[in-house]
Amino acid sequence: MGKRAETDPLAEHKALMEETEYVIQADTSGFKYAWASEHHFLEEYSHLSANDVFLGYLAHATERIHLGSGIFNPLAPVNHPVKVAEKVAMLDHLSEGRFEFGSGRGAGSHEILGFLPGITDMNHTKELWEETIAEFPKMWLQDEYAGFQGKHWSLPPRKVLPKPYGKSHPAMWYAAGSPPSYAMAAKKGLGVLGFSVQKVSDMEWVLEQYKTAIVDAEPVGDFVNDNVMVTTTAICAPTHAEAVRIAASGGLHYLPSLVFRYHDTFPRPEGFPVWPETLPEYTEEFVEVLIEEELLICGDPDEVLRQCERWERAGADQLSFGLPVGVPKEETLQTIRLVGEHVIPKIDTDPVHRTSRFRGAA
Repeated sequence: MGKRAETDPLAEHKALMEETEYVIQADTSGFKYAWASEHHFLEEYSHLSANDVFLGYLAHATERIHLGSGIFNPLAPVNHPVKVAEKVAMLDHLSEGRFEFGSGRGAGSHEILGFLPGITDMNHTKELWEETIAEFPKMWLQDEYAGFQGKHWSLPPRKVLPKPYGKSHPAMWYAAGSPPSYAMAAKKGLGVLGFSVQKVSDMEWVLEQYKTAIVDAEPVGDFVNDNVMVTTTAICAPTHAEAVRIAASGGLHYLPSLVFRYHDTFPRPEGFPVWPETLPEYTEEFVEVLIEEELLICGDPDEVLRQCERWERAGADQLSFGLPVGVPKEETLQTIRLVGEHVIPKIDTDPVHRTSRFRGAA
């Protein structure tokens, strides 16, 4: 965002509006899920702070695609848990059952310490999240919530309104940035919103760990959401050469640099530059290496299909595409259209959203 803003004073506005266009096109193209982050103070990396407003707009602008909070931050100093429960239920209504509730603990010290001044150990956020997560289904499903008296927040008995739309409550997910988080989420019956900063083969054991643990889940919610979503960058074009060209000119080196600038709880790869130093700009030759190493989905529709199938074999239930801000809008829309036309029909033959099925069986 910084480089765009240097030449265009409306860069932030245009980027936000382009994101809405991408989700609307994804809905038209048959994508099943779209996720909107919640971040604060993370210049260039994410300006999507009020994702509840963003998702409310999209609930009206789309018809079939499920819309997820990736995440709503339920730590009491950031968002009061009752307000989070109310937002979830309201979006459940406005989307008529298409909302997915992802929660998490924030992106790292720069973000969280804005709300928790003086905290030196980021593990403190785990205690806040653990105290809160099991209270949401009670707020939704109890006619009058029995109330809560915890270490970090409290509430007397109250009716939390509105109640969710239809049966049960939206599927619950957890944003996991480290391997132990996958197993923890599985034990609580939560789906995982995962990051693929590693190659597919290096993630297989993490996904297997989740699938093993989910069998014995004791769900905090009304049902087990046996689901792993993995996020990866994707570029699809009519030809391999064009896709590689788009990738090489799309500023893809900058996002990983920002990830490790802000996500200081992520294990930093050996030799990775420390901000403000960034990775060097990618050449077409380096893009080819990333494709070969299974670190980037990029190519013509047949290649992208094979790359997606590789994640499916690894155990991922859902693949979410991060669409690079440095790629021009028309080329990003092209990726969405091509994947919708040539990839999704071959890899997703189930017309029912898994989370809808889990919720309906509750």
